[in-house]
Amino acid sequence: MTIDRTARQACQASTVLAAASAEQKNQALAAIRAALQAESAAIITANKADLEQAQRENLAAPLLKRLKFDKAKIDEACAGLDSLMTLEDPVGKTLAATELDAGLELYKVTCPIGVIGVIFESRPDALVQISSLCLKSGNAVLLKGGSEAARTNRILAETIARAAPTAGLPDGWLGHLETRADVAKMLELDRDIDLIIPRGSNEFVRHIMDNTRIPVMGHADGICHVYVDAAAEIEMAVNLAVDSKCQYVAVCNATETLLVHQDIAATFLPKLKTAMDAKGVELRGCERTRQSIDCACADERDWKTEYLDAILSIRVVDSLEAAIEHINTYGSGHTDAIVTGDRQAAMLFMDRVDAADVFWNASTRFADGFRFGLGAEVGISTSKIHARGPVGMEGLLIYKWRLIGQGHIVADYAAGNKKFSHKTLNKAYGI
Repeated sequence: MTIDRTARQACQASTVLAAASAEQKNQALAAIRAALQAESAAIITANKADLEQAQRENLAAPLLKRLKFDKAKIDEACAGLDSLMTLEDPVGKTLAATELDAGLELYKVTCPIGVIGVIFESRPDALVQISSLCLKSGNAVLLKGGSEAARTNRILAETIARAAPTAGLPDGWLGHLETRADVAKMLELDRDIDLIIPRGSNEFVRHIMDNTRIPVMGHADGICHVYVDAAAEIEMAVNLAVDSKCQYVAVCNATETLLVHQDIAATFLPKLKTAMDAKGVELRGCERTRQSIDCACADERDWKTEYLDAILSIRVVDSLEAAIEHINTYGSGHTDAIVTGDRQAAMLFMDRVDAADVFWNASTRFADGFRFGLGAEVGISTSKIHARGPVGMEGLLIYKWRLIGQGHIVADYAAGNKKFSHKTLNKAYGI
């Protein structure tokens, strides 16, 4: 099937899916869950073939880890579906209600965006998360994953696409793209596709933005920071730094740069080095860092680098203000954290750091749709638009203005025969 036809089918399906009931959508998610379990052996076989080819082609170890989709990953995906089914239906919620005049009521009501095209990295679990979030939020979706996961993505997309219609959802709501040529063609289909979400490097996101008229929601590099303040508790700071860097190094919310207040550096840094050495992390530090610990020399390029590997750059700063300035200069607006016992310092940090996610005494790895309770995520947005940070269901919704009258005409108001009341109503939309 051509991409044009796939997109047209998704567009047609989206209008039906937009009106699907919460019960229908949850039944579809349950059917998808059952289908994934039933097809688990075939899915694992396909994934093993992808992994073997990737190893032959010397794919980097962090990317191989992302690519793996075994029984544990399938169970994790199913748990995500279970969580999604427990969430309230996000479609049809009244955001505001206003009486314009007696018998003339205006409602602002959530609705799906329509057709969403998502281009994502070599993580098969992302395909399950994205498609299920789109389904729950009433959106049709076109998916293009990394070529390294071609076999895994194909069987996952086929399994999910077959399962959902058993609950009465329309065929064609999920389309699977496999080649770069498909992506190039998709970017031309502004009449059928309403939003593009690219997941990848800053350069990749910029390429997508520069080559389509379709609105794009994406994120820049994940250059995340942890700032250890003078008032930090040492053991807590070490634990948070280790988790932020090491819990999973090959993801966009892993910390890449650690900032340390000068007053605590001599005490904190040796303990940090011991912990990071145990995890096999290469440390790169500024000159002041190297006065406290033995490590490689960091330079300007390190502050701008998303390693996605077991490498951490460290800079000693004079003050909280200097840490904030560094983050706002070199950060990507993704996730930044402060470790401190000083509430005022924490509040100032969270107010002034320009990022989608700002944390106090918590690991940057919490910046995740599932951990936020969003039912996993379709992507991360560092844009300053309607959705920012981990984008869950709410980021896949817009709204409609629904006006209910009783034969009201504007001429009566223009002539001064009637006046608007503009009263706030405490009621939900319903006919």
